Amino acid sequence: MTSNSELREMSDEQLEATAAEAAADLFRLRFQSQSERLNTPSDIRKNRRLIARVKTIQTERSKAANNNTPAEA
Repeated sequence: MTSNSELREMSDEQLEATAAEAAADLFRLRFQSQSERLNTPSDIRKNRRLIARVKTIQTERSKAANNNTPAEA
């Protein structure tokens, strides 16, 4: 599990890769939960929260980048 500080240190490309990997894991876990019993059902929640943290950091970065660019008239 990656912490918030570890996520904030990642580059934008690394964040995208982490989100894509977590989404793939989430899909696999959801599929597995419907077809068989999961060993650790809490993994679904952990992956959802990881995706949410990554998206939050990406949104914060994009807003900060938009605020730092000069406004065109």
